[in-house]
Amino acid sequence: MEKNVLDTNLSGKVAVVTGAGGVLCSYFAKVLAHAGAKVALLDLNFEAAKAFADEINAEGYIAKAYECNVLDKEICEEVAKNVLSELGACDVLINGAGGNNPRATTDKEYFEPGDLDSDTKSFFNLDTKGISFVFDLNFLGTLIPTQVFAKQMIGRKDCTILNISSMNAYTPLTKIPAYSGAKAAISNFTMWLAVHFSKVGIRVNAIAPGFFSTTQNAKLLWNDDGTPTKRTGKILAATPMGRFGEREELAGGLLFLINSKAASFITGVVLPIDGGFSAYSGV
Repeated sequence: MEKNVLDTNLSGKVAVVTGAGGVLCSYFAKVLAHAGAKVALLDLNFEAAKAFADEINAEGYIAKAYECNVLDKEICEEVAKNVLSELGACDVLINGAGGNNPRATTDKEYFEPGDLDSDTKSFFNLDTKGISFVFDLNFLGTLIPTQVFAKQMIGRKDCTILNISSMNAYTPLTKIPAYSGAKAAISNFTMWLAVHFSKVGIRVNAIAPGFFSTTQNAKLLWNDDGTPTKRTGKILAATPMGRFGEREELAGGLLFLINSKAASFITGVVLPIDGGFSAYSGV
């Protein structure tokens, strides 16, 4: 047995991370760079992606930022050409772009009589454009980059795609029907892609993070004075480990699933990293 089977060495590899201007995906980019990959950080917010790329380069690794709208295939194709010429062909694709939108979120967990006649944003007056935006950002924002960068993987060894699902994919959370449905689609799409690409050697998996406190969900989890919201109390009560995850706790699952030796026979799985949330029945 090889002693280093669990060591993820990405030397000579090119990794592409979408949504790399965000808290978690910028960290993923750094993890990949520290494993030896040349990393392309893609984000609609170029300045954010560039700041993180500069940090990686300052540490002695190789990274380059690209402005990219993951919902525009022509732009993605142009970025892919630039990545190919400047860093090389993509070996690892992390589909991290995604998120929710207030227009697709209800104000209350439960519908109650009288909500229709109040200023409450209930299910019945959710903004359909907001819902479409959430579905597009999460699902098409994974499909389009995969269409573009998977072409560079065909005919080459040890290429892999990692999607970002969520606990919402297992059981929908209250208030966020569009985001929950979109992440369920990502889990399903991960399995579909794994089968579709199985004959050309491209492995496709996903991680499903539990609850991490990020900029994206800060308003749901914390009051303006820094105290936890009622929603935070419910989340922690339903998480057996009794706390939010730390972004560093995602690194092991990420590196394992893209490891061409340790996970060579693993494709089509969605790995929960959730402190036991998905295993807890509530009693």
